[in-house]
Amino acid sequence: MGGFPILSLMLLVPLAAALACLFLDAKAARALALVATLADLGLGVVLWLNFDIGGAQWQFTERLGLFSGFSYALGIDGIALLLIMLSVFLMPICIGASWKSIEKRVGEYMAAFLLMETLMIGVFAAQDLFLFYMFFEAGLIPMYLIIGIWGGQDRIYAAYKFFLYTLLGSVLMLVAMLWMVHEAGTADIPTLMAYDFTPQAQTWLWLAFFASFAVKMPMWPVHTWLPAAHVQAPTAGSVILAGVLLKMGGYGFIRFSLPMFPEASAMFGPLVWGLSMAAVVVTSLIALVQHDMKKLIAYSSVAHMAIVTIGLFAFNQQGLEGSMMVMLSHGLVSGALFLCVGIIYDRLHTREIDRYGGLSINMPRYALFFMLFTMASVGLPGTSGFVGEFLSLAGIYQVSTWTALICATGIILGAAYMLYLYRRVAFGDQKNADAAAMADLDLRELLMVVPLGLAVLWMGVYPESFIAPMRADIAALEARIARAAPAGDSQVAPGGAVGGTGGKEQPAPEHASAHGGAH
Repeated sequence: MGGFPILSLMLLVPLAAALACLFLDAKAARALALVATLADLGLGVVLWLNFDIGGAQWQFTERLGLFSGFSYALGIDGIALLLIMLSVFLMPICIGASWKSIEKRVGEYMAAFLLMETLMIGVFAAQDLFLFYMFFEAGLIPMYLIIGIWGGQDRIYAAYKFFLYTLLGSVLMLVAMLWMVHEAGTADIPTLMAYDFTPQAQTWLWLAFFASFAVKMPMWPVHTWLPAAHVQAPTAGSVILAGVLLKMGGYGFIRFSLPMFPEASAMFGPLVWGLSMAAVVVTSLIALVQHDMKKLIAYSSVAHMAIVTIGLFAFNQQGLEGSMMVMLSHGLVSGALFLCVGIIYDRLHTREIDRYGGLSINMPRYALFFMLFTMASVGLPGTSGFVGEFLSLAGIYQVSTWTALICATGIILGAAYMLYLYRRVAFGDQKNADAAAMADLDLRELLMVVPLGLAVLWMGVYPESFIAPMRADIAALEARIARAAPAGDSQVAPGGAVGGTGGKEQPAPEHASAHGGAH
């Protein structure tokens, strides 16, 4: 690639198209938005193909000093590459999902989505602390507008709740960033990732960042903005919210909390495990009793993102890789499920589960894809959902058997609410004539669900193509946090032999003495 600024180009394409959309009529705005998002997807493919696996950690770097320590600095590692690919893959699908359902202020709507794409890529590519913060916070604005202008009946309430929750957490993070730059003398993220703050400072910094990332994830109990935002958002808004925006919290933990504050991360690990266990069980039970399809999938998102935090704070390679795989899989699968809800909502204008039934009779293609995404959400082997959940649970099992056990119940509960949903929508008698008269997927809808279905299967059957780009970066992160890693309770070591699996194996005598009478 030489010195070609491909990341800047990926930021510029949707930004320029967003400005143009403001001055175009509905038809032209739709076409331009689709062309721009497909162009960015093409640039993303170029980025993926030119990424040197096993090469330098930071690639495609661009740096331009601006003023008083603030610089326009971009660059990606394997972790950022995968999340950028997820973003550019979902965007054309979102534009397709809005093709017919959005009829008022189409130009502004497309502009908001294109601006969101620029900001999402910016979050994952930023290498300067304040540049990251600007992208991270600015992403609130287009999402706030998308929910507040094109959302459902209670859209204003949902938009305010979304905005205030996520903004409040981030104010503390900004204060922490200012202190860090003052202390370390740099705002360069790769430099800060290797900087050792004192353990006392780490505690406060970790809490400040946690306030922002926990809301963004969203972790229990600060998740209550999510169901409201999902239910009120237009279909494409839900897809991008579940698909990419929630992943910014997980990315924040990987990029900031763990490498910059390893001792504090270890100290607060049990807190994260506790909140994650509560999230998996509580939100899964809440999902079981929902009557609104979008609400059910929104609560399932909270449970799935809890598996991400569990894996991240396992402090080992399986857990970290598993968390990334769950994030990528959840981005595809939850986006696809919201799309499936949107497809039938466009026909019947209701999300009530009881208004449907027997759709496999008159919509067999729809029922097939809906089943594939349901199975992926449950974590069926061969789909993307299985790989990440298995790795995350294997990672946490090495550290805390109880946490692994309780989180595994989430998979059982997940199967219960997803299969219950599918049975009521796709099978059974056709009680409602209007639902029985709905047409099957048309070409536009097939063009949206087929790529998602193929991606879910590709990830499930050949996960190596997703794990390979990030393996070296995960290993570097693990090496950085190894000094603070908590001792595991699952590696019972009779006679000094280390049991367990391929996590960090401590010296046998120390291991045996620490856990002589394990359990």
